[in-house]
Amino acid sequence: MSASLYAGLASRGFRRYATYRSATLAGIFTNTVFGVIISYTYIALWVERPQLGGYGIAQALTFAWVAQALIMPVGLFGGGIVADYSERVRSGAVATDLQRPAPLLAVRLAEDLGRAAYALLTRGIAPMLVGALLFPLAWPSSVSTWLLFALSITLAVVIGFALRYLLGLLAFWIIDTSGPASVLVVLQIFASGSALPLVTFPGVLRRICELLPFRCLVQVPCDVLLREDTGTGSLPLIGLQLLWATTLLGLGAVLTRAAVRTVVVQGG
Repeated sequence: MSASLYAGLASRGFRRYATYRSATLAGIFTNTVFGVIISYTYIALWVERPQLGGYGIAQALTFAWVAQALIMPVGLFGGGIVADYSERVRSGAVATDLQRPAPLLAVRLAEDLGRAAYALLTRGIAPMLVGALLFPLAWPSSVSTWLLFALSITLAVVIGFALRYLLGLLAFWIIDTSGPASVLVVLQIFASGSALPLVTFPGVLRRICELLPFRCLVQVPCDVLLREDTGTGSLPLIGLQLLWATTLLGLGAVLTRAAVRTVVVQGG
């Protein structure tokens, strides 16, 4: 398939979510309010425990606002294909998707990249600007750090999509995916570092979380952004994201073929 097809699908995903302007404004306000609340919580924590997890207060505050900015782009609260495919399988509309010449996985990924781009430009950047005005954040000075951060965000979006896509595929077998979807949301919020940086977790719990793909959604992009202050190596983290993205997308392709073989759609 041509690149123009997937570019068009990404553009459609961007335009689709751009129509919900009131919801976007409400989301920006919500992310900003929670960013302020979490910032003051982090300030109180880091005043009591200076250099907790290797972060100073400025680094901790930066983490808080980047985490807020990534909630929607990486899909921490689910949505998208998870809810969509339960209904499409139940109604039989999935037959239309399976008859299209483009692979289902690639089509959905292109659309989700467009959605994520819109979410990042609106519910991501806008709250970050407010946070930068209200609090002393730790911005990197190197262009290479910004480029690596952009790459890390892109990979985080792909990994977030892959996790939700795999969950969405369960609809071909269990129809109602609301239970597993709730479990995924809890795991993503807790084990990604969104609730609290993983570097502050106690030893065993931190090691367990670091073995899971969820850290690639928030903790890894933040570590890449803060590498100049913390001395963290970025390339191993980018490599980890590439590994998880490849593994999860590959698993998605395998399960898609299995799902196509099992689905039965009634009607003419």
